[in-house]
Amino acid sequence: MQIKKMYVDGQWVYSQSQETFPVLNPATGETIALVTKGTREDAKLAIEAARRAFDHSGWAETHARVRADILFRVADLIEKRAAEFAEMDTRNNGKPLRESTYDVADAVNQFRYYAGLCTKPQGQTYDVPDDIQALVVREPIGVVGAITCWNYPLVMNAQKLAPALAAGNTVVIKPADLTPLTTIMLFECLEQAGLPAGVANLVTGPGSVVGDEISKNELVDKVAFTGGTETGITIMKNAADTVKKLSLELGGKSPNIVFADSDFETAVDYALFAIFANQGEVCSAGSRLILEESIYDRFLDRLVDRAQKIVIGNGMEEETEMGPLISEAHMNRVLSYIQLGLDEGANLLCGGKRLTTNGRDKGYFVEPTILEAADSSLRIVQEEIFGPVLVVQKFRTEEEAIQLANGTKYGLAGAVFTNDGAKGQRVVRKLKAGITWINTYHPTFNEAPWGGYKQSGIGRELGTYGYEAYTEVKQINVNLQVKPSGWFRN
Repeated sequence: MQIKKMYVDGQWVYSQSQETFPVLNPATGETIALVTKGTREDAKLAIEAARRAFDHSGWAETHARVRADILFRVADLIEKRAAEFAEMDTRNNGKPLRESTYDVADAVNQFRYYAGLCTKPQGQTYDVPDDIQALVVREPIGVVGAITCWNYPLVMNAQKLAPALAAGNTVVIKPADLTPLTTIMLFECLEQAGLPAGVANLVTGPGSVVGDEISKNELVDKVAFTGGTETGITIMKNAADTVKKLSLELGGKSPNIVFADSDFETAVDYALFAIFANQGEVCSAGSRLILEESIYDRFLDRLVDRAQKIVIGNGMEEETEMGPLISEAHMNRVLSYIQLGLDEGANLLCGGKRLTTNGRDKGYFVEPTILEAADSSLRIVQEEIFGPVLVVQKFRTEEEAIQLANGTKYGLAGAVFTNDGAKGQRVVRKLKAGITWINTYHPTFNEAPWGGYKQSGIGRELGTYGYEAYTEVKQINVNLQVKPSGWFRN
């Protein structure tokens, strides 16, 4: 089996240690690739290459139109290999092929969006009380260290690379060691598009080594991370010693509030989609369903009936609607949370077990699971499970619904279902969450910002916010009356 290499300073290289690690297909448990295992020294070499490229290669001063042309070429190259990218993400991550297909289109659009945006940044001028012309311009930050997650392998890397490169930064990226394969393919496209050596570097390997070096190294000016809140806290502590800029998109325990006056079938359908899309391995998943009392029993009857009909299997099979979890370790973690909920007194309505029938015995499949929780203090209510596990709560008043919705340390996303437009706006404005929906769940757009409140992160990605997150703001003051200040007499 051919070993997949890293990309450092314009070269495909093995790690300094010559070690490798296996990458598995979670639907079958089979090894599908061997990837070079980066070391701390590899991370340092990549960071040094990025530093040289930013300080000496002229990339930061390259005309925006040149950067845009490269990013447009990257988008075209991904699009030409769209089927290959989608199949690889499905084999490596487990998600159904139709989801991976959407992800590839999303990544293409991200590169095109930021290619277009990078030629259009605007500055400001100020009328100040002096013979001074005050200006504000945006400049690239420098070396960006990007550490990404395994649930959207291609999309999350594109989401950081495209705006960072568009703004004129250089990048060192560490993909999740469970799902590095489409990131390696993405770097093939970057190389083919003519990106100069050292501008983008790829180091594969464990976060505890490679990610740790990226977050601590003094040559890195900014860290952009998507992943769990606990890891995000560690990165913040590491970055504090050198006061790095940070973008953190972290965990969630997002509420989905359904009022009795909502469209019943629409609300049921989106309640399923909110939690069971991508196997529930979504930071913004609607993992807490908050139902109005008058429709509670009827809604759950319909929801459970439909959840039990979800087709679970290998993502490469056309009929599959939900695939396996990412790894055996993560599957066991999800199953342990289900058992914990039962131990704490939650009521199991459906699912709760590993699936091993019909050729699924070697994969990491878990049934769509729905639990009732009468007590908000239960850990299954408060903690991110990151799997196909829905926790249901009941409310009587609008105020109670809002209190339940805001009752965790997270604040990434949330939704409200109601046919009362004023109520929907009123409630959604009171949710402590960065991404919200009314009468839908999960739509995400490259043009709009993405990020959370509270312990769900710092900063925003996507849209113009995502571009600005990779820039520094500089004030320039021009003296229009060039003469001595006269401050000192002698």
